[in-house]
Amino acid sequence: MTWSSTTSSGYCSQEDSDSELEQYFTARTSFIRKPHNKEKDEQIDWKKPVLTQAEIEQKIKEYNSQINSNLFMSLNKDGSYTGFIKVQLKLIRPVSVPATKKAPSIHDARKSSSRSQAVKRRTSFYLPKDTIKHLHILSRTRASEVIEALLKKFMVVDNPRKFALFERVEKDDQVYLRKLSDEEQPLSLRLLAGPSEKTISFVLKENETGEVNWDAFSMPELQNFLRILQREEEEHVRQILQKYTCCRQKMQEALTTCTPG
Repeated sequence: MTWSSTTSSGYCSQEDSDSELEQYFTARTSFIRKPHNKEKDEQIDWKKPVLTQAEIEQKIKEYNSQINSNLFMSLNKDGSYTGFIKVQLKLIRPVSVPATKKAPSIHDARKSSSRSQAVKRRTSFYLPKDTIKHLHILSRTRASEVIEALLKKFMVVDNPRKFALFERVEKDDQVYLRKLSDEEQPLSLRLLAGPSEKTISFVLKENETGEVNWDAFSMPELQNFLRILQREEEEHVRQILQKYTCCRQKMQEALTTCTPG
């Protein structure tokens, strides 16, 4: 695969300070779901036909005649074809990448326990909103392979199951998202839909299926989520107590001003 992108980045060490890590995640993550924007996770009844080899050749000619760039599709001798897809990364949470390696100190060398050897330094990397990545892929490249390739490009060490590739469609002034299965082939979808980004585009998001797959998270992440959850719980309790305290005060003030009878 070949790549081109438009992005910037920010880093935050996960080992330097627990408090900094908590603040970083708290600023970006919440366990309380908020209303979504106009985009809807909904499956559109859009049947995708299986093309013959002659139809594929014709579709590629039509596709190449409609684009205004050099991102052409090419037919291979074995009947497959190559082309480009554009993936928009819309990740809410930070991702994890390996921290910069440094020479071990004498103190580190004395730590010979298996537990200390298993701990690896990691850095939180927050991808800017609407980062765009162009991928040059084969027609047989699956959605799961596209996800793995994107993570590898950014050196993300998070479990690929945390992420999902979505098909984004604009229809009747609405935007719909459909999660692709692991076996679907994004380039085939691109060819069928044509080059228009309004007809179809691809988005990488967190894989939220309603139930969180906690096994996909590392131990430091789970511990940090517990701290965040406790902080949010304490904040909600504080707000409820404040509300009822205010109501009680107003009732007491009303009682003192009322004349008996």
